[in-house]
Amino acid sequence: MSRVTEIRYVGYGVKEFDAEKTYYTEVWGLEPVGEDPNHAWFKAQGHDEHHVVQLRRADENRVDVIALAADSRADVDALRTKVADAGCQIVSEPADLTSPGGGYGFRFFSPDGLMFEVSSDVARGAKRELARWEGVPVKISHIVLHSPNHQEAVKFFCDVLGFKVSDWLGDFMCFLRCNSAHHRIAILPGPACLNHVAYDMLSVDDMMRGAHRLKIKGIDISWGPGRHTAGNNTFSYFVTPGGFVTEYTSDLEEVDFEAHQHKVHVPAPMVMDQWGIGVGGPQTMPHPHVNPGLFKTPELVGEA
Repeated sequence: MSRVTEIRYVGYGVKEFDAEKTYYTEVWGLEPVGEDPNHAWFKAQGHDEHHVVQLRRADENRVDVIALAADSRADVDALRTKVADAGCQIVSEPADLTSPGGGYGFRFFSPDGLMFEVSSDVARGAKRELARWEGVPVKISHIVLHSPNHQEAVKFFCDVLGFKVSDWLGDFMCFLRCNSAHHRIAILPGPACLNHVAYDMLSVDDMMRGAHRLKIKGIDISWGPGRHTAGNNTFSYFVTPGGFVTEYTSDLEEVDFEAHQHKVHVPAPMVMDQWGIGVGGPQTMPHPHVNPGLFKTPELVGEA
């Protein structure tokens, strides 16, 4: 069955373009892989995904696009049909992409109005073996979204894009997998928007060393350090100059994509954070608000 198999990148529109670029390079630990006067692209050093962040100079801070991977052109075409049959608006039909990294893909609005891209055959970038204690991201780990109809959003990701449920936190947070990682997408109730983007670190030591780098750059942890129960991953959350939440994480559980059976975790402080020693909590994170420009297409380089 044709399905999504990985996360590629997240594209943002940002008012403080230069400050956001500095955050991702000098603070967060990504590498620039291209720039023009109004756009910039950044990759993670430990993986060959061409880029994991795309920035666009904008008049408002917003998520422009969330890009997902499929294994082949045939899968891209099949997913386009499934997305359209589900009633979603197709923004651009499957075609060769002219954005950095190229590839073959299409774009659509989710039922909530966020724009997604599904692509295959994107050029691979350079990667290197990271050493323990470097404290820089390996790759994107997962993305957490809010949805005003979160139960229906879960059905869409499973029935249309091919994800599977890995765990629930109560009846309000669902963790979804598209490969052997416990979750690549998670969904919470709320206005249609991004909650955060998490980046895999080589080890818990690298998460802590990265947190130290942010501290000396004047950016404190918003929540953490801690360890979740669902997925068993460690976490530390930080906020970019544009107000977007980024997470360092490590030790995310690996599961059998086909056979893993989900559990329902009862919400409790020591379930949200098994260590129970970190600063803050969900209440100290930025309050979710509807993503500007739902069902509106930003001007992006290399429209699909």
